[in-house]
Amino acid sequence: MAPGASRMYRSPVDILQRLIRFDTTNPPGNEAECMGWIDDLLTESGIDTRILFEKPDRPNLIARLRGRGAAPPLLLYGHVDVVTTANQKWTHPPFAGALADGYIWGRGALDMKGGVAMMLAAFMRAEAEGLTPAGDIVLAVLSDEEAGGELGADFLVAKHASEFEGIRYAIGEFGGFALRVSGRKFYPIQIAEKQICWMKATIRGPGGHGSQPMRDGAMAKLGRMLRQLDQNRLPVRITPVARRMIETMCSALPFPSGRLIRLLLNPRFTDMALQLMGARGRIFDAMLHNTVNATIVRGGEKVNVIPSEIVVEMDGRLVPGCSPEDMMAELRGIMGDQVEFEVIRHEPVPGEPDMGLFDTLADILREADPGAVPVPLLLSGATDARFFSRLGIRSYGFLPMNLPADFNFTRTIHAEDERIPVESLHFGTEAIYRLLQRYNG
Repeated sequence: MAPGASRMYRSPVDILQRLIRFDTTNPPGNEAECMGWIDDLLTESGIDTRILFEKPDRPNLIARLRGRGAAPPLLLYGHVDVVTTANQKWTHPPFAGALADGYIWGRGALDMKGGVAMMLAAFMRAEAEGLTPAGDIVLAVLSDEEAGGELGADFLVAKHASEFEGIRYAIGEFGGFALRVSGRKFYPIQIAEKQICWMKATIRGPGGHGSQPMRDGAMAKLGRMLRQLDQNRLPVRITPVARRMIETMCSALPFPSGRLIRLLLNPRFTDMALQLMGARGRIFDAMLHNTVNATIVRGGEKVNVIPSEIVVEMDGRLVPGCSPEDMMAELRGIMGDQVEFEVIRHEPVPGEPDMGLFDTLADILREADPGAVPVPLLLSGATDARFFSRLGIRSYGFLPMNLPADFNFTRTIHAEDERIPVESLHFGTEAIYRLLQRYNG
């Protein structure tokens, strides 16, 4: 054991509390101090690290645990930047890392300093206990994920691809959390994610003086467009990943829950079933449709001038296999030709989902929580997986959390009072360590 390793092999609780206390809100990020602390934590445990950056205040860290050379390396990756806490009311200060009521509270507790703490604790335990895995374990701690990843994973893949040579599989966010449906517990393991397809909609109409009535102007058209987006889903698109997830869940659920969820796979009844499921259907809704949300509206410069042009920026997400042209055709099918659409950012995810590591991850979860059912997940958001996929690396969202039944995971991320149960943090750390023990390529 390296000098200091026993002292620095810490609980994930200690690690997470310290990580939260670094304010890495992105923008601006300022991850350097946090990354420096992680670097010290690893090097004092006898682990070699590298710091790589395009901008010194936005660094990334790579560490490696040497294996036996009997399997390709395995990548663990996570980011330490977080989203804003502006205009949110917190029970505990968001950057205090408070430990209260069985939870660790703070921005990033779920997304994703909690996951980084799990990985660090499992990685250092492996070093401290002398574990020699079948293949090298590469740990990448990243900056800038919350603002697009340009200075984080995108930079590393473009400028330092050699650090990831030979890697086929990786684990990162977002998967492994407990999901309860009709009394059964499922663990979705992310094996695919939707594509970013950000768009700009331009709406035009006659301008004029604000004192004169204006009918059917750009503002009225904007209102109709937003109402149409609110009241209409885009067409149903059932991908192989979504089909496998839903079929697996149906086989584990009793009647009538299983029958209702199976209706999701019939495009004639998908949207009706989602309506019947209410809030329980949210996780399926985005999986089964391309989606678009209006997020930024720009129009008008003076209060007494009716604008002749309004621009709406929209966050669109495409299911695998769809293109931006598909999205625009679907939108025109809802609102006709009164709106002009333009794609401003499209980030495809190369490659097909690979199930090669799924059974290993599923077995770890079954053993940790007998009776639970692991299922594959198509994530509605985007992660750094899209960058590593350019190198042929297939990522799995695997940050296991055995969450309480009353804990709403998806609504707690990025929200006020973000927090993680202490028990869940230990659960995930143990599961990741079991993966390091069992990984054989």
